[in-house]
Amino acid sequence: MRKLLILGAGQYGMVAREIAEAMGQFEHISFLDDNSSAAIGRLSDFDRYTIDFDSAVVAIGNAETRLKLIEQLVAAGYDVPVLIHPRAYVAPSAEIGRGSFIEPMTVIHTDVTIGMGCIISAGTIINHNAVVGEGCHLNCGTIVGARANVPSCTKTDYAQIIRQIMVCEGNRVG
Repeated sequence: MRKLLILGAGQYGMVAREIAEAMGQFEHISFLDDNSSAAIGRLSDFDRYTIDFDSAVVAIGNAETRLKLIEQLVAAGYDVPVLIHPRAYVAPSAEIGRGSFIEPMTVIHTDVTIGMGCIISAGTIINHNAVVGEGCHLNCGTIVGARANVPSCTKTDYAQIIRQIMVCEGNRVG
């Protein structure tokens, strides 16, 4: 079993821990955070824990910071896993970038691509062939339509709908 270090002990950190616990793949989970008594050290201390932890994720809301820290974790030698809640549906053909979190009751359909460091919140539906860029946070209930493209670092509101723009050509829509 692996040991997981979570950078950020706030609300996203608690979500990441609960998903990791539900996955049952980690024997030990600890936090690094600059402002939490629950943390075993500061965010900048991650390189000091490579002996004790083989895996690490970043649970910080700011997308640019999240992506930067993921790259630093990889450079330090950590495995940066994807955390997928067992009650989420992820199609076998979907590709999910390292360090992303997939919360419960999420549907990620056929041939979806999700970039590195994304937070896909509970109840989100990402329909077939959609692309979600790096560092996105799709809030609860977001629906991403088939073939839609979500730009990197997008943060949606609750229940937001992102549609693919369809162009008419004669009698055909496509």
